[in-house]
This record gives sequence, structure tokens and C-alpha cells, in this order.
Amino acid sequence: MAAQLSKMPYETLLHEITSSGVATITLNQPDTRNALSERLLEELIAALEAARDDPVVRCVVLASSHEKVFSSGANLSGFGDASPLVHKHFGSARFPRLFRLLGELGKPSICAASGHVLAGALGIALACDLVIAREEATFGTPEIDVGAFPFMIMALIYRNVPRKKTTEMLLLGERITAEDARQAGIVNRVESADTFDAAVAEWAERLAAKSPVVMRLGKDAMFRQQDMAFLDALDYLRAQLSLALSTEDLTEGVTAFFEKREPRWTGS
Repeated sequence: MAAQLSKMPYETLLHEITSSGVATITLNQPDTRNALSERLLEELIAALEAARDDPVVRCVVLASSHEKVFSSGANLSGFGDASPLVHKHFGSARFPRLFRLLGELGKPSICAASGHVLAGALGIALACDLVIAREEATFGTPEIDVGAFPFMIMALIYRNVPRKKTTEMLLLGERITAEDARQAGIVNRVESADTFDAAVAEWAERLAAKSPVVMRLGKDAMFRQQDMAFLDALDYLRAQLSLALSTEDLTEGVTAFFEKREPRWTGS
């Protein structure tokens, strides 16, 4: 039986599922500015796996309980400790595991960037399908300033942000505003503090109202085709179209369109 998100205990997260199937997973370590500790990453992975496997969940929102920070990034104390290098290497595997999980979630995800999104947390935001930022939020990769480098999130940044802008961010380590992040392709929408929560809820509810089976097919295709050669991608996507054409939901959606009514999805 799949783990139910609402039934699992977490030390570093809050979680909630609405009646419409929106699962909100909130980073809840304000004392550390939601630093991405081993514990937080493990629980975030577990919560996302539970959301992936829970048929009730139709959309996932990642949020923060900190007033000004979404997440400050990786826990720097782990960089300089005396643990063997091989264990640090094993520990860093949580990041690609998390990024892949968001890509293969089968359900749409929104990063609700209510505060600063820094270092490794920028990778989490970019791994989400959509990002809504509050005006006060900033985005950046400050690792270079402490003698580190954002290796684990570099591939995500280069796949979302123009090359010269990415290089500027990586080498200078400067933060950019939410509006600059929108123009760079990191953020979809920028909202004031007064409209932020409503904007996140609106998009989440709209996403949750789509056909879950077609959303899963589409999400999987989006993730898998991104690094395919063009002709290979065309062949793969044609096969996915055939799968979509075999679903009851596609037939229902077209029928509802011509009957001028809301579709009634069965997820099959």
C-alpha cells in the first residue's frame, strides 16, 4: 500500500492535502533558515515519494514557514566536518535523487518562493515545474564566496537560464531580484506579499483540476525528451500521443468540450 502523505510524521516539514488534491509540503526549520540538512533532504524525498504514490494528490506545492527565506541552501557545517570523504560523497547523492524525483513525479509541482532561494535551494526551485516568487525574494548561488561551487545544481541552471547569465551567477555569486529571476527564466510569476498566497493557490487548484493520467503522461514526456536528439524526441513523443489517445480521459475531455461542460476525469 502506498504511503499516505498526511499520515507520515516529519521533524523538518509540515504537510497538508486539500480536498481538491493539492499537497503542500512546507520546509519548517526556521532556526537554520531551512538549511538543506541530511534530515531535511531525507524527509523531503520521503514526502515527495509519498505524494507521487498517493492517488489523492494531484499537485504538489513546496513552500517555507520562514518569514524571509525559502531555503539558504546546503548545510555548510557538513562541508568542513571530519567525516570521511566517501561518506560526504554518498550524502551528496540526495540532491540528484531529489531533482530526478521532482522530474519524474508524474504530478505538477510549484515552488512557492516566499523568501530568498539560495545555493542548493535554487536547484530545488528549478527542478519544480513552476516557480511563483514574492517580490521580496532573491535568488542566487553564493557558494563561490565561501570557497565552494554549485556543482550539484549547475546542470539545472544551465538548462533553465541563458548561458551568459548562468555563468555570471556562478562566478560572481551575487543575488538577483525576483523580477530579474523572472526575466532570466528562473521564475514564472512575481507577486506582492498581498497576492502571493492567492496566486499559488490559484495555479495549484487549476493544475489539480486537470486529468491525472494525461498529466502524468505529459510530465513524464517533458522530463524524458529534454535531452534527446530531435528526431529521437519526435519518435518518442509520437508514441506518447498514441498512449494519450488510448485513455478514457482524453475521450471525456473532447466530449465535454463539444457538450460545453466541465470534464469528469476518471484517471484512466
